[in-house]
Amino acid sequence: MSVRLCVFDAYGTLFDEAAAARRHAEAPGREAFARVWPRIAELWRLKQLQYTWLRATAGVHGDFWGVTQDGLDWAIEAVGGEAAGVMPEDRQALLDLYWGLEAYPEVPAMLRALKDAGRQTAILSNGSPDMLKGAVDSAGIGDVLDDVLSVQSVGVFKPAPQVYDLVARSFGTHSREVLFVSSNGWDAAAATGYGFPTVWVNRAGEPEDRLPWRPPRQAKDLTAVPDLAASL
Repeated sequence: MSVRLCVFDAYGTLFDEAAAARRHAEAPGREAFARVWPRIAELWRLKQLQYTWLRATAGVHGDFWGVTQDGLDWAIEAVGGEAAGVMPEDRQALLDLYWGLEAYPEVPAMLRALKDAGRQTAILSNGSPDMLKGAVDSAGIGDVLDDVLSVQSVGVFKPAPQVYDLVARSFGTHSREVLFVSSNGWDAAAATGYGFPTVWVNRAGEPEDRLPWRPPRQAKDLTAVPDLAASL
C-alpha cells in the first residue's frame, strides 16, 4: 500500500519555534535579552510541551495559545525575569512574533515536490486553528497544503490516539497510506504505535525517547521526505 498523504507536525517540524526569541534578540536595544534568549527558547518549548501532556493526562484541555503563554511565563521567571533583563515588553513582543513563525528553509520546495508527485499534504498539530493559520499564512505555504488539522476539534493534545484519528476522518485513508513526519521524537514514536509509517526529523541529534515504540526512520531535515514517500 503506497503513501498518498504526508502529514506533518507544525511547531519544530515545519515552523522554527525558536524563531520568535531569536528574531527579538536581534532587534536593536535588546542586548540584555540577547544574552538569555537561547535559554528562554529552550525552556519555553519544554514547558509548552509538558503542559500539553499534563493537561491530556488530567483530562483538562485548554487552548494551545493559553498553554503557550503559560510556558513563556514560566521560562521568563526561570531565567530571572526583570533581574535578568527580560522586560514586560519583551514578553509581549515574543507572543506577537509567535503568530508569524518562519518555516524552515527546505519546507516550501519539499511540500511543492510532494504536490507535484500527486500526494496530499496536511498539518496535524496541537496548535489552535487561528495560530496555525497565522503560521501558514506567514510562511506562504497554504497553496501546498490540503488541510490543517488541529487537536482543538477533539479536545485533547497529542499523543492521544483521538488526535491521530483525525487523519482518517478527514482524508478517508488507511494508516499505511500516511507518512507521518514530526520533529518530536515522542510524537513520531506514538504515531508509529498508532500504525503510521513515520519519520522523526531529528534536527538536534537527540537520543531516542524510551517509549514502547521507536520511529523506524530518522532525518536531519525535511529535504528527503518526497523521495522517502515515493519509496514506501
